[in-house]
Amino acid sequence: MASSSSTSSINKSYQYDVFLSFRGEDTRKNFVDHLYEALHRHGIHTFKDDERLKQGEGINNQLLKAIEESKLFIIVFSKKYASSSWCLNELVKIMECQKSNDQIAYPVFYDVVPSEVRKQHGPVGEALAKHTNKDIRKWREALTEAANLSGWDLEKTADG
Repeated sequence: MASSSSTSSINKSYQYDVFLSFRGEDTRKNFVDHLYEALHRHGIHTFKDDERLKQGEGINNQLLKAIEESKLFIIVFSKKYASSSWCLNELVKIMECQKSNDQIAYPVFYDVVPSEVRKQHGPVGEALAKHTNKDIRKWREALTEAANLSGWDLEKTADG
């Protein structure tokens, strides 16, 4: 007999098919906008912060709730992704949800290679080094964990 927790995860319905996590400064007006439009065109209900955040409500709470209510996550790692504490906090939540629920994360490496994210070297390491926050340890762990997932390295993909 299945346990009640596995039964509830099977029957869970999600508000969003996909949650996009990205650093807007690097990717919003190019890769992420194209990805969002392609998902939308195929009927995939996607959370993208500039499309879905409600005015007058706390941003952090909305983002965390949207993560919990999403079936899949696409994490677009870029050179400045780790410079944003918002992105890093999203990433920690995404990795928590992936471990404890039936949600799945897919990393996309845009203008960075997986090892830079995994080991926090190069531009990713430089961006992360600017933080003097108590959360740095859990951010490092989440970056490493996410970079160890099978995903897409756009430098090795035809036409990026």
